[in-house]
Amino acid sequence: MTAIQARPQSKRAFVRARGFTMLEVMIVVAIVGILAAIALPNYADYIKRGKIMEATTALSDARQRTEQQFLDTRTYANCDTVTQDAAKQVRAFTLVCAPANNNTGYVITATGTAAEGMNGFSYTVDNTGAKASVITVSGWTGNANCWAVRKNGDCS
Repeated sequence: MTAIQARPQSKRAFVRARGFTMLEVMIVVAIVGILAAIALPNYADYIKRGKIMEATTALSDARQRTEQQFLDTRTYANCDTVTQDAAKQVRAFTLVCAPANNNTGYVITATGTAAEGMNGFSYTVDNTGAKASVITVSGWTGNANCWAVRKNGDCS
């Protein structure tokens, strides 16, 4: 009887490939690119809306302080000095109060600063409580009757 000899097997037959193929890497890159294209503009708008809310809150605060000063002095002549206290709360906007109608009224304006990415945004309130927003940024709409806080000019 003859013994059957086993064939020696090559070590290379059991070596498994490790890593990712170029196709798999390209698919992942494409998926990440699509997600970034959707998420980044939405995130940028979210940040702008947050800065707008800071500005409108500061405008309300400045209006209240200006009215308190009027009760004490019976004039709006120095409304800008009172507004500067409220302006310290906001980085992305500059608040300015201008007396109107021989110091019997005022207009407080919050203007967006370019360094914070808010160039083209302007919000106002006057002594009657009338609010307005002028927005010259592409894709955004202002509103002459309220403070627009959304891209479509919505006020709420």
